[in-house]
Amino acid sequence: MASDCEPALNQAEGRNPTLERYLGALREAKNDSEQFAALLLVTKAVKAGDIDAKTRRRIFDAVGFTFPNRLLTTKEAPDGCPDHVLRALGVALLACFCSDPELAAHPQVLNKIPILSTFLTARGDPDDAARRSMIDDTYQCLTAVAGTPRGPRHLIAGGTVSALCQAYLGHGYGFDQALALLVGLLAAAETQCWKEGEPDLLAVLRGLSEDFQKAEDASKFELCQLLPLFLPPTTVPSECLRDLQAGLARILGSKLSSWQRNPALKLAARLAHACGSDWIPAGNSGSKFLALLVNLACVEVRLALEETGTEVKEDVVTACYALMELGIQECTRCEQSLLKEPQKVQLVSVMKEAIGAVIHYLQQVGPEKQKEPFVFASVRILGAWLAEETSSLRKEVCQLLPFLVRYAKTLYEEAEEANDLSQQVATLAISPTTPGPTWPGDALRLLLPGWCHLTVEDGPREILIKEGAPSLLCKYFLQQWELTSPGHDTSVLPDSVEISLQTCCHIFLNLVVTAPGLIKRDACFTSLMNTLMASLPALVQQQGRLLLAANVATLGLLMARLLSTSPALQGTPASRGFFAAAILFLSQSHVARAAPGSDQAVLALSPDYEGIWADLQELWFLGMQAFTGCVPLLPWLAPAALRSRWPQELLQLLGSVSPNSVKPEMVAAYQGVLVELARANRLCREAMRLQAGEETASHYHMAALEQCLAEP
Repeated sequence: MASDCEPALNQAEGRNPTLERYLGALREAKNDSEQFAALLLVTKAVKAGDIDAKTRRRIFDAVGFTFPNRLLTTKEAPDGCPDHVLRALGVALLACFCSDPELAAHPQVLNKIPILSTFLTARGDPDDAARRSMIDDTYQCLTAVAGTPRGPRHLIAGGTVSALCQAYLGHGYGFDQALALLVGLLAAAETQCWKEGEPDLLAVLRGLSEDFQKAEDASKFELCQLLPLFLPPTTVPSECLRDLQAGLARILGSKLSSWQRNPALKLAARLAHACGSDWIPAGNSGSKFLALLVNLACVEVRLALEETGTEVKEDVVTACYALMELGIQECTRCEQSLLKEPQKVQLVSVMKEAIGAVIHYLQQVGPEKQKEPFVFASVRILGAWLAEETSSLRKEVCQLLPFLVRYAKTLYEEAEEANDLSQQVATLAISPTTPGPTWPGDALRLLLPGWCHLTVEDGPREILIKEGAPSLLCKYFLQQWELTSPGHDTSVLPDSVEISLQTCCHIFLNLVVTAPGLIKRDACFTSLMNTLMASLPALVQQQGRLLLAANVATLGLLMARLLSTSPALQGTPASRGFFAAAILFLSQSHVARAAPGSDQAVLALSPDYEGIWADLQELWFLGMQAFTGCVPLLPWLAPAALRSRWPQELLQLLGSVSPNSVKPEMVAAYQGVLVELARANRLCREAMRLQAGEETASHYHMAALEQCLAEP
């Protein structure tokens, strides 16, 4: 009776009667031989057709992991049975189990990853059907594991990356599956892949690059899409760069449809992001290729952004932005530029038109789109352009400034989302992998260099002030400064933080000179002054941060002149500490140095200042001038300077070197400080006289100082 009902029950439940018989035989097996025979039958039934999740789970419940484990690791096969047949059976069962995502993440599957990885590179008869089936099942297992949340990490730790690379390079059966799985792992965990398998991944890159350079068929377009994934986070081998550039030059120099051209532009953008212009050869061919790249990018940007109502291919346009940025860098490079002057002129012209299209696009952006990655990318390329060129498109830029201030403020106030946007931009532009740190995490950092230029001009400066940019910049400066304060490891800070702080200082310097009333009335500058005073004493003591210290000292001195009536500057501990640190910065710039063949020393830059004096000297002279202006406004400053012994040591330095070694502008700067100190305080005058001040003034033709010291 039961046997009559069982087929009907199986049919009602959708069960496979043949598979049910085999599973019954498996459950009733009394020894390894019977179990092995039943497993062969089960495996054959499974491969004969698709099975559902319930059936797959019933097979697992009947088989478990114990016997497949033995099959995978056994070293003794029955007579007449090749070793790999047993392993193939074990892998087939695992492949069946791995179709269930829960089982694919099971520890008993994960601990088989090293064994499975060895099967990919095992030697054997390439025409053996059983071996081929085992390889297919192995890839099915590994692919299923890769699809689980923590699967890629387990595969990488299990040596799968190197095994896949070797399988692909061997071009044996299933090598295309190896490449597909490698692509998935790199997309999911690029950094870990390169950490564990760099030599093998570089070997794959070399092979792909060579194939790309030689390809004459449609495969070269497919390789364009694959290659960005295989570019390492470190240095790209030079032979790969040569092959990639040659292949791209051949593709982009031909007439192409958009589906053929766009992957090539994205690959070129990825190379530009990774290597700058180092991948482009010098000489005539390289300059023509770079000019072609930038021209194509500009045309693509204009076509995409000037046509209203058309769908923008954001990934392609963002890649073109990266190529335009490369063009901007090369057009502004004075030495060893790849471009000739006529090429630069032509590229600036086409880039200007493309930037006009970017401005047009941004003018259409409403509040609902401000958090979209493509808007961020568009602001980035505009920022790169404004950092070098603000005279052209001035009217359009001024019209856009209110939007840029509001946009920067929105992202500043939502800093975490802004950082996420920057990551999305990097993904959108150049690679489906995790972005690198070169994409800044806020819009303000992108716009600072351009705003620095614009604050010099009356019209743009008035717009920026009206829209609240100075207050926003003060808040941003204080936020960035927090990253450099005690308690933070400044050694791991990106250079962009310090560069941003310096650029902010330059903008504030522009405002101090051109809009002094703003400094006096806006409370944010009082907060900024307090931060500068509190920070400079520690900053001047830190190695390698002299340029930032120069910016902070000079800005603080200039602001002190405007805020001299502030209670914070009336000889408070903070103000005294700030001016002591400023004196340290100004006084340590020059030393007496022995001159070959002469008995008299010469005035020379001190070692710390020498290497960066080209960037430092304007700040130093401005700082000397600002300090001079502070002396009559702050009665306590001259006695403090005297206690620091700066005027005495300055006269001693001038007296120890040849007057011919001191440039006229240095003499003027020194005299300005000494005269104001002497005028402000009788004790200063006496100390200078005791230091042979009158004689030194005569030697250097410092008439004003000589006259001041002659007075009682």
